[in-house]
Amino acid sequence: MPGTIGLMNIWTAQGAINTFGLAGIYAILFLETGLPLVLGLPGDSLLFIAGVAASGTGTAIHLKISMAALAIGAPVFAIAGSQLGHWLGIKYGIKLFQKEDSKYFNPARLRTMEKWMAKYGYGKMIFLGRFIPVVRHLVNPVAGILEMPHKKFFFWNVISALVWTEGFIWGGYWIGESLKGSVDQYIVPIVAVIVIVSVAPIAWEVIKEWRTRKHLS
Repeated sequence: MPGTIGLMNIWTAQGAINTFGLAGIYAILFLETGLPLVLGLPGDSLLFIAGVAASGTGTAIHLKISMAALAIGAPVFAIAGSQLGHWLGIKYGIKLFQKEDSKYFNPARLRTMEKWMAKYGYGKMIFLGRFIPVVRHLVNPVAGILEMPHKKFFFWNVISALVWTEGFIWGGYWIGESLKGSVDQYIVPIVAVIVIVSVAPIAWEVIKEWRTRKHLS
């Protein structure tokens, strides 16, 4: 599909790691938050599986992943990608959200993001948005459109990137170390839980919006 990348599941996350190793992980983390046109990249599951692979357990990942390189490089590329997204929002953001027929980049989506920013505050939205698919792609350029100060954005960008990347990486590493040879059979249900928890905030906001509109009508 032009302009977007389809939703990736656990197997494509594993494929990216097996094919491109650390370079693939870094690239996905950068693109996921840096280029808002690239949607559906498996950031959460990618980090978790990479952490499992760095523990040296399981058979799903065939390449050896350095934990030191992963733990240092992942937040760096996540931060760099978000900074690019913020800059793109400042430079080109309004033009991006002008198409009424766009699935993601339409004026209604921009208004929703602006409302969330006003409701939760810039810092909280940047932090929480890091953990939510789709929002993770849009929150950085929207922050640029709304002229969030560079220093404030950089601070919350760094904090959120460190918590997000290190949390999933070390969570995967710990589970890999704990389960050892049996880790493969638990990867799919664990990643399924991660996906459900990630999309739950969006679902809840949609439900609340629907209930509000229904009540007003």
